[in-house]
Amino acid sequence: MPNSLTGGQAPHPTLDTVDLVDRSLRNAGNTHPAPVLEEGDTDPWALPHLKDTGKSWKELSVASRLRRVVISLLQACGLLGSLYFFICSLDTLSSAFQLLGSKVAGDIFKDNVVLSNPVAGMVIGVLVTVLVQSSSTSSSIVVSMVASQLLTVQASVPVIMGVNVGTSITSTLVSMAQSGERNEFRRAFSGSAVHGIFNWLTVLILLPLESVAAVLEQLSELALGTARLQPRVQAPDILKVLTQPLTHLIVQLDTGVIVGSATGKATNSSLIKRWCSAGGQATQGNSSGCGAFGPCAERNNSAAADTLRCRHLFAGMALTDAAVGCILLAGSLLVLCTCLVLVVKLLNSVLRGRVAQAVRTVVNADFPFPFGWLSGYLAILVGAGLTFVLQSSSVFTAAIVPLMGVGVISLDRAYPLFLGSNIGTTTTALLAALASPADMMLSAVQVALIHFFFNLAGILLWYLVPAMRLPIPLAKHFGDLTARYRWVAIAYLLLSFLLLPLAAFGLSLAGGTVLALVGGSLVGLVLLVVLINVLQRHRQAWLPHRLRSWAWLPLWLHSLEPWDRLVMRCCPCGACSPAEATDKDARCYENPEVLASQQL
Repeated sequence: MPNSLTGGQAPHPTLDTVDLVDRSLRNAGNTHPAPVLEEGDTDPWALPHLKDTGKSWKELSVASRLRRVVISLLQACGLLGSLYFFICSLDTLSSAFQLLGSKVAGDIFKDNVVLSNPVAGMVIGVLVTVLVQSSSTSSSIVVSMVASQLLTVQASVPVIMGVNVGTSITSTLVSMAQSGERNEFRRAFSGSAVHGIFNWLTVLILLPLESVAAVLEQLSELALGTARLQPRVQAPDILKVLTQPLTHLIVQLDTGVIVGSATGKATNSSLIKRWCSAGGQATQGNSSGCGAFGPCAERNNSAAADTLRCRHLFAGMALTDAAVGCILLAGSLLVLCTCLVLVVKLLNSVLRGRVAQAVRTVVNADFPFPFGWLSGYLAILVGAGLTFVLQSSSVFTAAIVPLMGVGVISLDRAYPLFLGSNIGTTTTALLAALASPADMMLSAVQVALIHFFFNLAGILLWYLVPAMRLPIPLAKHFGDLTARYRWVAIAYLLLSFLLLPLAAFGLSLAGGTVLALVGGSLVGLVLLVVLINVLQRHRQAWLPHRLRSWAWLPLWLHSLEPWDRLVMRCCPCGACSPAEATDKDARCYENPEVLASQQL
């Protein structure tokens, strides 16, 4: 149990002891209560109380009521407009990444020998989805390669797993916009991290199982054999109907070029569409009637009469794909961050007092006892339904993250919403597969079913049993770290979606033996460290005296403080400095007596 702060008996701690205790203090799973600094301290993970400082409706005059109504309408219009441009900027950001990384993505998929390695295939799925910022594009590449017999269904399963992991990067990027305030960033980043942690944990369990027993492949074959397929079922495109009038004025892309590059059938080097049909729909091919999958048609033939130059910003410009991608990347990031800041500010101004309480009550409500456990499953259905309607899991998850930051949705409620979003995007892919050409439909449906069973197995593993919902405490731990060290968010982003996948890819190319030795050793070391940390916190007497703390290790091996000082020196203009803390936070984080009072 912690020592008393008033007794004055705690010795002055060393720096390594302070750092170890600090991490213990902020650990979400710690069973030892933190010392009460003062009356009124609250849990940092509790939803904040947004107080309404204005007068009640009954106390207002007629003119004041009219003014409040007008201001509320303007705020609602501003919120909807900001959300609209936010969604459009996400679509443009995806186009920018496709322009910058489409050739690399297509070339990566060409090497079938590499894709036959399960770990390499999973890593390629992650990297390609990060490059093109679209799980739909990555999945369509896999479907086309399977239908063209360039890739077996067995080899496509790890790639689909990687696609599922790579799509969670969008919400992580969105959470960075709320890094200015400590508690908002803690909640927002934990929301984006819980999605990625769920996907990674599911891959760590199912990838070895699939390599040994091919469970997902057999399930998809069984479901495909018992189903009666009805082709040409179109999925609703509600979101695209709203956003395409604006995004198509900026740029239009031919994603078939990426698929053709992967299958070796591409005849055009540019991804930007130059020619569209007379009805306004873009045609395949970007130059003089050259299609991505067919031979070039001359401009003077009969079909050319139905094609016109596309009406978007870059249709008549002689810029390379990389140049257009850089322009779109800078512009979309600027608009995205601006709209996100506006959304957060407007939500903070709108969600106050009774309004905030009503919204939180509806979103985070549970069924009465003994049916409270059904609330999470209802949230999964809601997340799946909204993602199906929006036709984009990235848009749905990116909209949930700022709501978590301002305190409208709790992490416990956002977690099942994210899981439902994973299911919703697979149903969308299934309907899109049913609308594919007849020669590709069976392959497309089987890939979509593999994606569905993968996410369903993840829910059974990490949500069905409450004690197995490990992504939630892990996400809280990451949220606490990023609240203290803001640069940890960037390190998590680089490690999870770039450096670790590249390292696993390199080890897999070196051979299965090397991958098993190195990877198994690292995983065993991590599990050993986790076990020792748990015993240090709960059963110190079971450990040898030397292992009851990590103080005997060099400071940089058990503390982030040396790394933090290094980052602060290298980071220009204090951009990586910690988020602004309140006086209470500062006392908690910087008071040596408080830190020394905690058990290691």
